[in-house]
Amino acid sequence: MSSPLQDLIDSNRRWSASVTQADPKFFERLAKQQSPKYLWIGCSDSRVPATQIVDLPPGEIFVQRNVANVVAHTDLNCLSTIQFAVDVLKVEHIIVVGHYGCGGVQAVLDERRLGLVDNWLRHVGDVAHKHVDKLATLDSMPLRNMRLCELNAIEQVVNVGQTTIVMDAWDRGQPLSVHAWCYSLSNGHMHDLGMHVSSRESLRPNYEQALQLLMRNARELR
Repeated sequence: MSSPLQDLIDSNRRWSASVTQADPKFFERLAKQQSPKYLWIGCSDSRVPATQIVDLPPGEIFVQRNVANVVAHTDLNCLSTIQFAVDVLKVEHIIVVGHYGCGGVQAVLDERRLGLVDNWLRHVGDVAHKHVDKLATLDSMPLRNMRLCELNAIEQVVNVGQTTIVMDAWDRGQPLSVHAWCYSLSNGHMHDLGMHVSSRESLRPNYEQALQLLMRNARELR
């Protein structure tokens, strides 16, 4: 009996065959364990697939995705993923990845109602309110979207660093760093936002430094 999604099943078989042809032991190794170095916290947007855009194979990145790459301290889904990644998989890097042109971010800027997701996007709205002065200086909506996407990624790194999971890992000396990136849909380039945190003590100064870098870059773009 044919599946209503037979085109995807067929595509899967072709992919599996091509991978096996290139590396006959690939799936055997993959099935035995996963030992990724990275946890990727990104947007659910279908145009931002984690492993593909950094050219890594399956098994290299543990992934958590939601609308607008938010890390909320009441979100047990996200917190459970972070806990498993840090305590069980022992990842070394957590990367919060925003992307320019994010629809959730744009909805916040437009003050547009989308339904239930408006409650989730309130977290992004809080970021916009916190940095209203930085957004007000920009005279075009595309630039405001870009800036809020960047600010949101940086703020979510702060949220990751303030989880009990990450703080406990730092306290016991576990090597763990948290980073903020933003991806460009227009050219496929990843942008490092200069937010890199590897201890409790470095969280606040690195946050201030990342914001200063962001504003300096904004002035250079003018």
